[in-house]
Amino acid sequence: MTRRPSLPGASELFRLTTGAAADVPAQEQSAPRRGTGRQKHSTKITVYVSDEELLALEHARLALRGEHGLAVDRGRVVREAIAIVLDDLEGHGEESLLVRRLREQ
Repeated sequence: MTRRPSLPGASELFRLTTGAAADVPAQEQSAPRRGTGRQKHSTKITVYVSDEELLALEHARLALRGEHGLAVDRGRVVREAIAIVLDDLEGHGEESLLVRRLREQ
């Protein structure tokens, strides 16, 4: 008998659920994504970044606050950036900034 837990497969993890895009009419599914704001998030990921990337993220956060009057935390900046990149990928596919930059590496 194994003590290894039974984990869901990819199809279970990435399936559409109630309230997701499956419930939204097709013409509304192309609306721009928005990063979630200040709310309790139920899912967490860990992303490792270099010292330079962390410093750049902190500089961006401070610029948003100082120059634009937006008091946001690093998580909010990252969630908005993810939403922007995913919209670009969905809208431009092969020509998206993400695909082009990943091909350069």
